[in-house]
Amino acid sequence: MTKTTTPPAKRREEGAVKLTVNPFLDAEFYARMRDYTERDAAIIKELKAIAEIRAGNKQPDPRLAPSLAALRGTVKKGLSFGEMLDRMAAGKEKGLWAAWMTTFGIEIRAISYAPTGPRNACLVLDLAANAPAHAMFAKAGVQNWRSMAADDCAVVRSEKATVTTPLKVYAVFYLDPLPA
Repeated sequence: MTKTTTPPAKRREEGAVKLTVNPFLDAEFYARMRDYTERDAAIIKELKAIAEIRAGNKQPDPRLAPSLAALRGTVKKGLSFGEMLDRMAAGKEKGLWAAWMTTFGIEIRAISYAPTGPRNACLVLDLAANAPAHAMFAKAGVQNWRSMAADDCAVVRSEKATVTTPLKVYAVFYLDPLPA
């Protein structure tokens, strides 16, 4: 009689496979996915991919970031977003930029108003489903703007959802004076 032993069962590796590239950067993929996925589910999938991949750090200056080109040409309150950024970096006006930036879905987290030295600012773009910037990007025809902004920004920050607050995801850009 021969003894036969069954080989041990292969265990599946714990955890999910990590993405190496955000698939939502491809506009065609995003359009195909949106054809069969409802809006909220699509945004959640995109935000999960952004959170997993993190920031690309390709162009953290909002004046030069290709992903923010649609915003830079948008005029609100008499100035284009690009002009606002240039004036903020140059230090021509002092203060009250926070109210102007909220129309673009951008929050100023830190800014140096020192009379001497460069004006440095940390600008945070809201990537949430109801972000104010969504309408401006949609008008420009850029549907996958969240992934593009995350690829350009310096840091992606997220605040987990709780019972009372929704998930919050932000792309952090740094506004520094251009070298002379």
